[in-house]
Amino acid sequence: MASCPECGSSNLVDDSLYSQSQLVCADCGAVVSEGLLTTTRTEENQGTDVQYHQTTAVDKQPCPNLIKGLKRVRALCRILRFPRHIEETAESLFSRAYEHPNFLKCSLKKKESLGGSCVLLSSRQHDWPIAMGTISSLLETDECTMGMVYQELLKTLGVDAPVPSITHLLDSHCSQYQLSPPGVSEVFSESAHRLSQRAGALVELAADTWLVTGRHPVPVLVAAVYLAWLSLKPCKARLNVPLGRFCKMAKVGAPGVALKRVAEMKEVLCKLGRQLPWVKDEDVEPRNVPALAEDILKHRVTLLRKAMRSFESEPPPPSDDPGPSPAPKGPQSLAPPPLQEQAPPPPQGTGGTVLGETPPPTEQTVESDWPRGERGGSGTGSPERGAVPSGERSERVETNPEQEVETPDPAPEHWGKRHPFAPPCVQNPRKRPRSVPGPEVQGDEEISDSEIEGYLRTPQEMKEFAEAQKKLTC
Repeated sequence: MASCPECGSSNLVDDSLYSQSQLVCADCGAVVSEGLLTTTRTEENQGTDVQYHQTTAVDKQPCPNLIKGLKRVRALCRILRFPRHIEETAESLFSRAYEHPNFLKCSLKKKESLGGSCVLLSSRQHDWPIAMGTISSLLETDECTMGMVYQELLKTLGVDAPVPSITHLLDSHCSQYQLSPPGVSEVFSESAHRLSQRAGALVELAADTWLVTGRHPVPVLVAAVYLAWLSLKPCKARLNVPLGRFCKMAKVGAPGVALKRVAEMKEVLCKLGRQLPWVKDEDVEPRNVPALAEDILKHRVTLLRKAMRSFESEPPPPSDDPGPSPAPKGPQSLAPPPLQEQAPPPPQGTGGTVLGETPPPTEQTVESDWPRGERGGSGTGSPERGAVPSGERSERVETNPEQEVETPDPAPEHWGKRHPFAPPCVQNPRKRPRSVPGPEVQGDEEISDSEIEGYLRTPQEMKEFAEAQKKLTC
């Protein structure tokens, strides 16, 4: 039994002072023991250190920028009229990406692009047709910046986004064209339903002929809608309308590459239009080919097969070499023909001239260049061009290989240039830089005297070096 060290009383009581309990003597008021935060040894061994802010913490609230970002994501989804489940997916993706270190300390412009990228990713996951250019125009950001943020978002979250088909974007794209009668005249007006159907057929044809592969979808869609508008009513008033005026009339933007896609589609239509049996080849031109678009699209599969068969039935281009590579279309080699293809020399007389003919005066310069011992017996005649002396013949045999090596052969034509329907990367391949092989250095080469002298010091240099050494030592 414990007792008080001051008065010896055993009347000790527990006095709790805030969170610390003390043993106090009830008779004299002396503190017997203090500082016991635990009452048993079990609590002392098994207790955990808990920080003070953790005992008083509440649920973590989102930061103000995160709240603004979620509001911006909801506004984008409601402007685009997305269903509720797509909006919830976009909010979840933005909350996950915002807390990631890759997007935690970045600019506000990048965070705005992050919200648009989350909306685009959620729409593609739920197979909702929307283009990146539409979202970037709503956010007033650059498509290049948004594309970089979108790729970084996919890599950070580790999700897969299916690539949308270009035909899925066609209906929403055609609805942007304002070609109703109140806005335009009756000649230029067209319904969105008919425009979408004809443009869809043109896009399928472009996909079959490799015009969509690796291309941005918006210029292809603009070119398809423009050609569909021309082909639905191919009158003179429509055929004279260029692409820029059409986009301005429909109140849509015209991408710079769309004009090139229109030219490519017209070229494909011309190739197929020349296969129509009731149309002459000379009547098919890029300017009037939209009038034949309905017949071409109706018999698309048959015309494609017929064009391929006509290409396969064509003879290959002439080739000098029997190898498998096609013949080049460049200038012919300047080297003379081989000797076995030359005509045999005619019989010669004793004087070195051809029997029954007189030597032409222009060949005397050639005769003067020959060695003295290789001329005719009298030395006054000159041989004909077909009759080459033995010395000159051996000299030609020796110089022909040198001429063939020095003359650069033209590059062979690629098969994609002749193929009627080939991918763009095959028709217009990138030119690879030619690497010139440098000299091979093995280390066993002889060193010239001039190179050795370049490493030796001249007397003037030795004198200056000695003076500098003397100044440093002093």
